[in-house]
Amino acid sequence: MDLDLRKVRYFVAVAEQRNFGRAAEALHIAQPVLSRQIRALENELRVELFDRDTRGTRLTAAGEALLEDARSLLAAADEARRRARETAAGVRRFTIGFTPGVAVAPAVREFCAGHPEVSVDVLRMDYPRRADFVRDGRVDVGYLRLPADTHGLSVERLFSEERVVELPAGHRLAGRDTVDPAELADEDMLLDAASDWGEPALAQLSHRGWRRTLMAGSIEEVLEHVAAGRGAVVLPLSTAQYFARPDIVHVPVRGLPHSPVSLAWRSSRDTALIRAYVDLARRTAGPAGSDGGPPA
Repeated sequence: MDLDLRKVRYFVAVAEQRNFGRAAEALHIAQPVLSRQIRALENELRVELFDRDTRGTRLTAAGEALLEDARSLLAAADEARRRARETAAGVRRFTIGFTPGVAVAPAVREFCAGHPEVSVDVLRMDYPRRADFVRDGRVDVGYLRLPADTHGLSVERLFSEERVVELPAGHRLAGRDTVDPAELADEDMLLDAASDWGEPALAQLSHRGWRRTLMAGSIEEVLEHVAAGRGAVVLPLSTAQYFARPDIVHVPVRGLPHSPVSLAWRSSRDTALIRAYVDLARRTAGPAGSDGGPPA
């Protein structure tokens, strides 16, 4: 049986609210109606999605698994409807998702010049799930730092770049041309385990003897900690340049694997426009800096 998107939407509301009453209010339906719809979805899937008891409403393991895909599924449905309406109205739109530090302007300019009939948008893809912007259709193509969850996506590797450590301007290593990983052993290394800028490659930190302090927050918040002398963070060079500030310096770290950047698009949407943009990106891609960086 096919998934009923209305029931999926109801499920997401309950999962986010963790309460049937609040979810029903947000959906503007009666609570008994919502409960029946969720039960019907559970019967169709032959699983229980929620544990319901006196302590509240909690997702089961099956519910967690469904929620992981449900948001992208609903977003993809919304984008499909939008594209159908725009096509019927004679509008052709193409959206490019960028990652801070990756120069997309050269490819965007050339693409716009070659396709004047297309309305081109540029969208910053926020962490922690940048690949979802591509998967659910919010962008037609997106620049991703790997590793990332690329199931359902086609991926074209573009380039890789060195990693640098961000340090407060007065730090003992701030004036160095490069640093060895061993010289960072006494630093508190800041990262956000949920984000791609948090550098999945730095799972290697423990065997390098570095201390890890997990920070739940944006890169801007982490850089505030760096500037205040509360730790250091390792970033791809172009990301460090994108978020440059006078009270922080970056120094290349010898021996760390380079950070790869790829272009991704949904495998099911291999259109002529996507192929044209992939060709341009392959020829023009690189870190920000030489051409002014990505559009704001």
